[in-house]
Amino acid sequence: MAKPLAVVLLSGGLDSCVTAALAARDHDLALLHVKYGQRTEAREERAFRDLCEYFRPRYSLITEVPALKAIGGSALTDASIAVPEKEPDPRSIPVTYVPFRNAHFLAIATSWAEVLGAEKIFIGANELDFSGYPDCRRSFFDAFEKAIEEGTRPETHIRIETPLIYLTKAQIVRLGAELKAPFHLTWSCYQQEETACGRCESCRLRLKAFAEAGLKDPIPYASSATEDL
Repeated sequence: MAKPLAVVLLSGGLDSCVTAALAARDHDLALLHVKYGQRTEAREERAFRDLCEYFRPRYSLITEVPALKAIGGSALTDASIAVPEKEPDPRSIPVTYVPFRNAHFLAIATSWAEVLGAEKIFIGANELDFSGYPDCRRSFFDAFEKAIEEGTRPETHIRIETPLIYLTKAQIVRLGAELKAPFHLTWSCYQQEETACGRCESCRLRLKAFAEAGLKDPIPYASSATEDL
């Protein structure tokens, strides 16, 4: 019997890779990658293509939202805003937040899911060990599901699955290891494309998670990049 089809938003990072591995257990995959003018756009696309080779989805799609770079307001899309290399302040939204990014991604995923007949969209959002992004909360995804119901055909019913939403980053790494997720194909660094910097908040979260999980991160980091972590 054929598996149901699910659209999986796949950035090429650790969380989206584990999410794809989870979705693949019970679904055929439609892997979706969205470019938005981020600093490491080329490296993330490469990770996506490598992961497609690994997961062998039924469908794959790379698309773009150039408006997010044109709008700016984030260290990920505006070269004049430095990527922070210290622990983010939990009391404020960090400058790496791309305004309302997940809404754009989910809108594209919804359009594609409706065309393909998929009833689920998977996204690797996390509400515990994350950088404080407001569009990574389950309440946001619940609200977006209501928008999907209002804005699609009457026969269309699409649920947004967030299987990692309440896991710590270390738990996500352990889960990925259990699923044999190809961590070596992923990329998380916010500012470098050949060797991960080890200092940006994304690298810090990732390195801390692997250390807490008792595992070695298989991607390359700059020499001495983690001395002060």
